[in-house]
Amino acid sequence: MGFDEIWQRQRAFFHTGITKSVAFRKTQLKTLGEVVTAHEAQMYEAVQKDLGKSEFETYATELSFIKNEVRYFIKNLSVLARPQEVKTNLVNQIAGSRVYYEPYGNTLVISPWNYPYQLSFVPVISALAAGNTVILKPSEVAPHTAKMIEELVNNNFPEGLFHVVSGGVEETTELLKLRFDKIFFTGSPAVGKIVYQAAAKHLTPVTLELGGKSPVIVARSANLKVAARRIVWGKFLNAGQSCVAPDYVYVHKEVKEIFLQELIKHIEKYRYEPGSANYSKIINRKNFDRILGLIEQDKVLYGGKHNIAELFIEPTIVSVSGWDEKVMQEEIFGPVLPVLTYSHLDEVFEVIRDNEKPLSAYLFTMDPKEKERFTTEISFGGGCINDTVMHLSNPDLPFGGVGNSGIGSYHGKYGFRTFSHQKAVMDKTTWGEPALKYPPYTASKMKWMKRLL
Repeated sequence: MGFDEIWQRQRAFFHTGITKSVAFRKTQLKTLGEVVTAHEAQMYEAVQKDLGKSEFETYATELSFIKNEVRYFIKNLSVLARPQEVKTNLVNQIAGSRVYYEPYGNTLVISPWNYPYQLSFVPVISALAAGNTVILKPSEVAPHTAKMIEELVNNNFPEGLFHVVSGGVEETTELLKLRFDKIFFTGSPAVGKIVYQAAAKHLTPVTLELGGKSPVIVARSANLKVAARRIVWGKFLNAGQSCVAPDYVYVHKEVKEIFLQELIKHIEKYRYEPGSANYSKIINRKNFDRILGLIEQDKVLYGGKHNIAELFIEPTIVSVSGWDEKVMQEEIFGPVLPVLTYSHLDEVFEVIRDNEKPLSAYLFTMDPKEKERFTTEISFGGGCINDTVMHLSNPDLPFGGVGNSGIGSYHGKYGFRTFSHQKAVMDKTTWGEPALKYPPYTASKMKWMKRLL
């Protein structure tokens, strides 16, 4: 069956109006939650083959997100979908004003390979909760999980509502030729630009969840043990293959040596060994070679060992003196952590501002003034003070980028709004209207118009 036929079927299904029903949406979300729960064992097995992830890490970083998002919408969808009463200004009296949350219609979700379940299903949950139909295109780079996702969805949902299509660049290119009402893409800025250009041909709204070099600043006042523990965890989770992973660290020169000792201590404590439950493998040989190419052995402070057969690269800390070095030219997306030093916060902020706006940023400090400056002087998608990565686990915070790191946000109510058109409606009475706005326009009417407007 061709993509155009699937698209046509979803268009016809949407126009039946059945997805407008909140009860119908909740039923589909419950089904998705039940399908995931019933097939957890198979899902663990598939992602283990692709990324070497343990059940613990897969549940913590993938399945728990899906289940929590389903629970959130089942609990809150009735309120979210309700028309919102807003004020009506004086010039429009007597009237009532409402905002209606209307589904866009046919939507396309294109997901990546690094968190294949979470980054496929969480945006889909938002799309279904908002009343849309969905075609999901998972990444072919993680073939076992892509096949698993296809089986779970296509065996349990009507094709007209929710369907998974498989393939690579050629298939994605064909999908992007169709006139979707909304496109949601997670991946690299380079591919995001291609998606954006394709969407522009139909003026299709997009949400782009991209990436970039996410900084960490470790200030002189930071609790260094806590900073090291949380940076190590956030950086080497999924072997560094996370879009929100700390990409590089700026540490104050006066605490650098102690901080490095703490980093190494925690890396060794957490036993990031090949094949263990604590550590993932690199997704494929192409990315393995790319990451190794970023490591200059004379700059290595810790780690650097690797095993091609197991696609294993151990956590590696490298010393960096400037942004002209190769490891600072691209998002690392792997278990390599460059460390730079600074003397004054101004110089760090200037460097971050001179580069593309990152998806995430992190600051470790006990100084309230530094916290305030961090939140007001640097633009980034989202982040943490005295932690890493965990901001995306709060469904009451929007998750998304800014500038080169993305357009739009999702999670919880933000995902519902991302997949909804906010339709404004004013309902006026047919009596009590002054003649002020109607011709003939007089000097007296002009005076009243100025007072009212």
